[in-house]
Amino acid sequence: MYLARQLINGKIHFFIRESYRHDTVYRSRNLFDLGNDPRDFIIYPGRNSFYIDETVEDALASQDIESDLDELEDIFWPFLKLDVQRALETFRHKSQRRGLRGKMSAEEKKAIQATVHPFDKRRMHYLRLGAPRQGNIVRTPASVLRVLTHKSRDEIEQNFLQMEATLLKPPDIKTYVYIIFDIQRFFKKVFASEKPYMLDQDDVDNFFLDEICKLNRDTSFWAGETERTSLHDYLVRYPIMFFDYGYGPGATMQDYIRDFMRRHRFYRPLTPKPTFSYAEAAKVFDIAADTLKDMSHQELTRLYRRRAHELHPDVGGGHEDFCKLTEAYKSMIQKKKVPH
Repeated sequence: MYLARQLINGKIHFFIRESYRHDTVYRSRNLFDLGNDPRDFIIYPGRNSFYIDETVEDALASQDIESDLDELEDIFWPFLKLDVQRALETFRHKSQRRGLRGKMSAEEKKAIQATVHPFDKRRMHYLRLGAPRQGNIVRTPASVLRVLTHKSRDEIEQNFLQMEATLLKPPDIKTYVYIIFDIQRFFKKVFASEKPYMLDQDDVDNFFLDEICKLNRDTSFWAGETERTSLHDYLVRYPIMFFDYGYGPGATMQDYIRDFMRRHRFYRPLTPKPTFSYAEAAKVFDIAADTLKDMSHQELTRLYRRRAHELHPDVGGGHEDFCKLTEAYKSMIQKKKVPH
């Protein structure tokens, strides 16, 4: 059993679902409708204790589903009062550790590696182990991938929804999408893996759109799900994550400083620059000040990428000009009061 979230009439609706095997694939089905607030089914009989409303267990029993108290606790855990969570957390973790499975055989590991889809491997690798380099997903431990086996596509996607919401920070979101769709493989430049912001963004955008459409048509990925001609609901979030976020304003400067220090034996940090005015920043961006002032966050980020591609030392620019460009960009972001 697992908790599923679904957007219905503009509101998040919750269901208890299960994955079940049908012929050669896993499908999903609703077991109980929790409505818009699962907290309605949590009862607190006393301090630091709770139990699940009997109507839930009765509904499961009527479908010949044997209730697993640990599974039900996992489903309702995010909705418990915080003081109850804190009081029970230590015991819960000990219980979870006792329930961990033992060591896997070589055959089990091989079967898991063969079963898990490459897109799921890249997502799990990034979220659990950090951004993978090209080829690293083949070395993703089977112990990390095991949670993706014997589950329906719906359950797998619900798990990824929760992990992404919990583990991803805004500056990492676009890089995450770039990596999991393996866009870097289309570029031969040495910095394609670690510095996607240096690539031609029109090409990056086009490759991303091609890849998401290809995944949408991948019948092996959507095994057990209803076929559709439009973009699947579980993929809709990725274009939003990709086009509504930047690679992270701070990453460019940090990457450059790290590379600069590797290439030079002696290094002295640049003297901090004062905040740029629109007129000063306009000279750096080589546009009119009024045009810069009227730019949206997205337009400013697009302009910065283009100028960064021209000025970056890796393509023949000077490090001082590149640093000045990045500082001007950060200053303009702050002036416009747009979140990083």
